[in-house]
Amino acid sequence: MKTYAYRFILASLAALLSAALVCRAETPNIVIIYADDLGWGTLSCYGQKAYQTPHLDRMAAHGVRLNSFYVATPSCAPSRVALLTGRFPYRTGVPSNPAPDAGRDHGIHADETTLAELLKQKNYATKIVGKWHLGHLPQYYPTRHGFDSYFGIPYSNDMRPVMLCRDEKVVEYPVVQNYLTQRYTAEAVQFIEQQKDRPFFLYLPHAMPHKPIAASEDFYTPETREDLYADVIRELDWSVGQVLGKLAELGLEEKTLVMFSSDNGPWYGGSTGGLRGMKGSGWEGGCRVPAIFQWKGRIPGGRVIGEPCATIDVFPTVCGLLGINPSPFKLDGHDIWPLLSKSGPGPEREIFVWNGTSLLAVRKGKWKFHWTAPRARPRGSQDETWIDERGPDGITIIAPFEQHQPWEYPSPADTPATAPSKPMQLFDLETDPGEQVDVTADHPEVVAQLKKIAHAAVKEAKTVEQPKLGKRPATIFYLGPGRLTEEDGVTIEEALQRTRVQ
Repeated sequence: MKTYAYRFILASLAALLSAALVCRAETPNIVIIYADDLGWGTLSCYGQKAYQTPHLDRMAAHGVRLNSFYVATPSCAPSRVALLTGRFPYRTGVPSNPAPDAGRDHGIHADETTLAELLKQKNYATKIVGKWHLGHLPQYYPTRHGFDSYFGIPYSNDMRPVMLCRDEKVVEYPVVQNYLTQRYTAEAVQFIEQQKDRPFFLYLPHAMPHKPIAASEDFYTPETREDLYADVIRELDWSVGQVLGKLAELGLEEKTLVMFSSDNGPWYGGSTGGLRGMKGSGWEGGCRVPAIFQWKGRIPGGRVIGEPCATIDVFPTVCGLLGINPSPFKLDGHDIWPLLSKSGPGPEREIFVWNGTSLLAVRKGKWKFHWTAPRARPRGSQDETWIDERGPDGITIIAPFEQHQPWEYPSPADTPATAPSKPMQLFDLETDPGEQVDVTADHPEVVAQLKKIAHAAVKEAKTVEQPKLGKRPATIFYLGPGRLTEEDGVTIEEALQRTRVQ
């Protein structure tokens, strides 16, 4: 009798293990909505009170909100390559921003595996709608790195020439940016409708609220021109609501993992929610971003996760869900599904923040250690004579002109009373999320441990060969070749050549 009972228990455990493995090897739809320069304190579910973001708040209520979610680099392109590969940007060929108007023509390595390429192995339909920014030369196009189709701008919306593209051809030049959020949303919703009967991956990296910010007439409030940023965020929230609404309408909520986040901290006019610093900085305001995950029936809702996680965790988490061995990809991220699904603890790990091969900071537990001096509050931030050389000119960049200025700094945590910007500082983020008090002298053992970790990471980074980055040309100005539309059949490469002034 005991033998039978023992065998029964073993058989039951084996069945449970088998069921768990099968459960992990799923093919859920994956939707990633990535905002541009949206700070940690921009959403009302993160404490912002000036205006509401009801759709994102509802998404957080139905899913999980992460309070300590980090980008690998606090700037546009490196952040995106880390999200799509699960690897530190310096490994991928995109340690910094490609820019056609600055002669920086590098892009993602051919041997990198993107999330789209991973999912193609499982017969997913894949589409990117929005900003690519992993290279604007033909070998770097998203259609050559796993995406079936593409609709959007190849780089940031302030880099000339700003052109809207479909796959590898130009759809519109110059671009009326007021309608980008609406056009991206319509394209994304249409893709979901078209692919509802098969697994799909939708990557929706919005242009907003990267400068120049712009909103359509449906959200623009001319009577309060000073709060254009609020109009832009309300329209972005509406877009999220449209995507989530389409998933609900088609009965796909229980089949779809949805993620919302941002590529880095805010630019002028945004909000860090009291965190120090801004975009481009190793301070929390530059590298900590909002993150919300939703999957009806699989992610228990209404929770806030405080454990540190990062965008590089998305790729390995998807690997786990699909039952794919992540080892061949040499990932830097971790599978955080147990944490999201409340089925287990988060990984024991460090969070690294990079700028190329330069390590900015490392976080372990509650401790944040700055290896290099964080970027201080920019000079001239009160200078009302400052002119943005990449601002709207009414010809090649068309957008409302109520752009935010450097005196509208997004972080109130940078004041004369704060700790100075210098290397080798330690902060306790549990008691001091604004990084005001350097506690290096109080915790020498923690500093010694994190120095050792940081030194090893920097040593490894220096062994990776980096692309040769072009220098800003003496003359950078783009003249329109006349209005371009889809009917002209002009490729991205041809348009870049036709608008370049040598």
